[in-house]
Amino acid sequence: TLFAICYRYMANKQDAEDILVEAFLKIFQQINTYSNKGSFVGWMNKIVVNECLMKIRAKKMTWVSLDSQADQFNLTESPLDHLSHEELLNMICELPEGYRIVFNLYAIEGYSHAEVAEVLGISENTSKSQLSRARRVLQEKIKKLQIYNHNERTF
Repeated sequence: TLFAICYRYMANKQDAEDILVEAFLKIFQQINTYSNKGSFVGWMNKIVVNECLMKIRAKKMTWVSLDSQADQFNLTESPLDHLSHEELLNMICELPEGYRIVFNLYAIEGYSHAEVAEVLGISENTSKSQLSRARRVLQEKIKKLQIYNHNERTF
């Protein structure tokens, strides 16, 4: 589970493994700070996410910002019904780094745009635009996969 979190953020197995080792070291070093409030797994997840974010910050990413509001997407049907967990994880890992990080924080970890902006040192509009673009890319990938699977069944 912790490796999957690392892999979602880093999109590179070697980097994910390195982060996981660093996170486990931090978990063992700080085990005495766990206050038995809330889930122990949740506490570990937070350490792993923070380690990923520190690694990302160290890379000094550049963010693309939009001056206008982020695009809005509404899905009336879920095309995810026939998508495996592994296929979805691979699609997330293929996202450009900025899109992937914001998507993970907002859609998976449950951060608000204000929290994402604070953690990453970006504006809320940048967070919204990165999420919007990530969703658009994921939608396109899912549609392509559906078309491919449909064509494969008809031949």
